[in-house]
Amino acid sequence: MDAPKSQTKLARTHSSLLRSSPTVRSSIHSLSSINEMDYEDEPDIEEQKPHGKPGSPMTRRRSTRFVSCIVVFSFSIYTCFLYFRRDDIPTSENLLLVLIFVAVALFFAGKNKGSIHHTLSIIRQIREDYRNRLGLSKTHHKPVQWFIGESMDSNKERKLVTGEGKFVREGVEFYSTGDFYEGEFHKGRCNGSGVYNYFANGRYEGDWIDGKYDGYGIENWSRGSRYKGQYRQGLRHGFGFYRFFTGDTYAGEWYNGQSHGVGAQTCSDGSCYLGEFKCAVKHGLGCYHFRNGDKYAGEYFGDKIHGFGVYHFANGHCYEGSWHEGRRQGCGMYTFRNGGDKRCGEWDSGSLKTPLSPLTDTVLRAVQGARKAAQNAIHLRRVDEQVNKAVMSANRAATAARVAAVKAVQNRMDGKFCDTDI
Repeated sequence: MDAPKSQTKLARTHSSLLRSSPTVRSSIHSLSSINEMDYEDEPDIEEQKPHGKPGSPMTRRRSTRFVSCIVVFSFSIYTCFLYFRRDDIPTSENLLLVLIFVAVALFFAGKNKGSIHHTLSIIRQIREDYRNRLGLSKTHHKPVQWFIGESMDSNKERKLVTGEGKFVREGVEFYSTGDFYEGEFHKGRCNGSGVYNYFANGRYEGDWIDGKYDGYGIENWSRGSRYKGQYRQGLRHGFGFYRFFTGDTYAGEWYNGQSHGVGAQTCSDGSCYLGEFKCAVKHGLGCYHFRNGDKYAGEYFGDKIHGFGVYHFANGHCYEGSWHEGRRQGCGMYTFRNGGDKRCGEWDSGSLKTPLSPLTDTVLRAVQGARKAAQNAIHLRRVDEQVNKAVMSANRAATAARVAAVKAVQNRMDGKFCDTDI
């Protein structure tokens, strides 16, 4: 009566893992039955391949040989450890014994390759069953993707999905710099109308194509600068009006983000320039009204008076002739306000170097060239109408962008977020 109770208690001590997994239980039983088998001769390596089911006589024979090998190897290591602790054995003999033990271990390992591989496969099967039981299998879950900064892959189309599965265009996107965009998307990029807010710096309201400013829009910066006009590929391009935070303004043509072409520049000190620009500086023909009342009409080069032109002083004096980097240089004629006194000749750095008669050919050619350049500058084509149309179009585009931004915020509040899987 006591024996059955003892067996019942032992049977209840098996772990829940063995009770719950038949595959693991059969594998453990195969390992536990190894010590009950007798050592038998092993066939060829080809015959050691697992032809039968786990737990067959062939498998048990391979497991018996492997465990025997492990036992012999462990006993050898233990004997070697006890032997090496003795101080009366020379070092050379210790090295020789190590080599002998290593050779014996390699011999047994080479004889039992099949058993080793089979036992390792059983261990792997136990581990997989254990992982499946605990729900840790890699096939059960898809990898989780995290986005920092650029929240979505630009090669995927960002679509905003409603609860009914319909698609809407407006959404909100945040960036690691603190910037955020509210507006329309298409093919994974900002497209259509939208508002881009720079972190504590400014904002853009207007048209977008392929993630860049393109079309018409308005830029506002925190210091007070503002631009209204045309864009192309993210840069001011076409016609537009720019007001600097200093109070200066520019209205005219733009090219690749710079004032380029014909435009009008006014300064906060009261001076103004109407003429040609190149790469954001005065270059070509133009007229400049200085704050002290002086006026110049003629040629510019590299933001300086250079070439031929006419300069009228506020006191009534006038110079007609050649210029070099903002100074009178070459032949020219200086006329005083009474109209009678004149100083003609060759000039150097603003001073008359060689006096000549007003009727000298070189002086006459210089004066004629200056007057012609001044007339061309005065009658230069105007772009006021094109700038005004661009400003009105920019205002309309900004209004549409603000409407799209409101829709985007509403979509976000309603839980309509970007689907990155599309």
